[in-house]
Amino acid sequence: MLAQSDGLVSGRIIDLTYSFDAESIYWPTAKEFSLEVVFKGENPKGFHYEANNFSAAEHGGTHIDAPIHFYANRQTVDELPLERLIGNGAVIDVSAKCADNPDYQVNRGDFIAWEKEHGLRLDERIVLIRTGFGRFWPDGTKYMGTDARGAEAIPELHFPGLHPDAAKWLKENRNINAIGIDTPSIDYGQSTLFESHVALYEANIPAFENVAHLDQLPEKGFTVIALPMKIKGGSGGPLRIVAIVND
Repeated sequence: MLAQSDGLVSGRIIDLTYSFDAESIYWPTAKEFSLEVVFKGENPKGFHYEANNFSAAEHGGTHIDAPIHFYANRQTVDELPLERLIGNGAVIDVSAKCADNPDYQVNRGDFIAWEKEHGLRLDERIVLIRTGFGRFWPDGTKYMGTDARGAEAIPELHFPGLHPDAAKWLKENRNINAIGIDTPSIDYGQSTLFESHVALYEANIPAFENVAHLDQLPEKGFTVIALPMKIKGGSGGPLRIVAIVND
């Protein structure tokens, strides 16, 4: 789809957000999405009217992690500067490496390989990691390794993520705006210390999780717009993220 409005937006728009519904995947210990119908139909005055209540945890479906989520005295979701959430994107495709290894951890070599191939640095980009696990959504067993709920499900989680050493390398050697991934967490499923979260969030680098349709993006040549629900004091929240591809 081409979108253009007085030259302000021009390109193919890709929606990178899963709809929020009863099938949305949430962390096993998090409150899942719920939609309560308040009214639907023709009201006594003769016009159609619909209204709903919804509830959910901050972290589930396509969402953002604010740095405060894993590091004290860092930015909450409402404090994140828009400059970190809008900008040039890069897709790091590790799907082949994850095809037979659900516990794969993206390493700094994967980022360096992208830079060498494209002759660019990752500085001031929104980096999106394509593991290929988006093809499993919304099958919780295939996507997360289990569809069990509660604390007992945590040890059963298996999905790719970012190696802590690579997170530290990005923080110390590249000035990225944000990072995203097509899995439930920036740390891989078997992580218990969430060291990649800690490393990134210390530097106020936010993360997007459960990003959709990364298979529809090129590895470069697109802009990302990632705008979360602006929850005052929030550690994260639902995210509407899109990419504008410069075909």
